[in-house]
Amino acid sequence: MGKPEQNLGDDALRVETLRVERKVLTLVLRENPRGRFVRIVEDVGGRRDTVVVPAVGLRDLRDALTRLIEADEATPRPPSVLPPG
Repeated sequence: MGKPEQNLGDDALRVETLRVERKVLTLVLRENPRGRFVRIVEDVGGRRDTVVVPAVGLRDLRDALTRLIEADEATPRPPSVLPPG
């Protein structure tokens, strides 16, 4: 049997959704008795993977993403391979 449908937004404090190529990323800020957290759900063709980040780690996650973006922008991309034609 498949996984039960995840409750992404009913009790969320905030929901952000991104489409990146064939993926849909949903970021959900929630709170429970243990504290706040962000659940990141990747949906690719109906298959879902989830990562949970405690809110205390969000600034570190943001800083790491910023460094990755800067590295991506500073690194030349190889020339694309075009099909013959």
